[in-house]
Amino acid sequence: MPDDFRVLIVDDDFHVAKLHAAYVDSVAGFMALAPVGTASLALQSIHSLRPDLVLLDVYLPDASGLDLLQQLDVDTIMLTAASDAVSVRVAFRRGALGYLLKPFTSEALSQQLRSYARYRRLLAQPGALDQEAVERAKRALIPGDVTPSSKPRSATEAAVLESLVPGEQYSAAEVAGRVGVSRATAQRYLSSLADDGAVDIQLRYGTTGRPEHRYGLPAT
Repeated sequence: MPDDFRVLIVDDDFHVAKLHAAYVDSVAGFMALAPVGTASLALQSIHSLRPDLVLLDVYLPDASGLDLLQQLDVDTIMLTAASDAVSVRVAFRRGALGYLLKPFTSEALSQQLRSYARYRRLLAQPGALDQEAVERAKRALIPGDVTPSSKPRSATEAAVLESLVPGEQYSAAEVAGRVGVSRATAQRYLSSLADDGAVDIQLRYGTTGRPEHRYGLPAT
């Protein structure tokens, strides 16, 4: 899908990188590029492929990922076994948007990626941002720490939210049918609700193999 966030994984362990790429591809709205295993190859790939997001290890054979981070002008999340406080502080000081310690589950990475997608959607709104919008974008980067917007919901948005049954997942078309609006309208409100953290987005592959976005209420 052309609007997917393109993700470059930088990890010198081929098998780990391949596993992480599968994790990325399982998340709605994300597509893994071919992983690379060195800092030099990462720079080449970033220059040629222009990824939206880099998932970067600290331990690389030709340079420290933390030194590489300082050279990058692209959103980056650290995926690493480096658990010392100095590495964490340096990573955030040099611009990392997140820090996920290995080993982690597919769900842990999925939550981090969905948080990143919410952050990007919040900053893609037209017009100037106010301080509340900036704070919401910052909070969106922390999985599970999204504060619902205090803005009142429209009748249609409320109807879309009320159409979702706990524990069930729906396509935008199914929600449109339940509410009585067009698919485009349902999609727009579902995206807004996802920005607020009121709705989760999952990815499901149908019989044709094409991925489908599914929407549901967050697990409590």
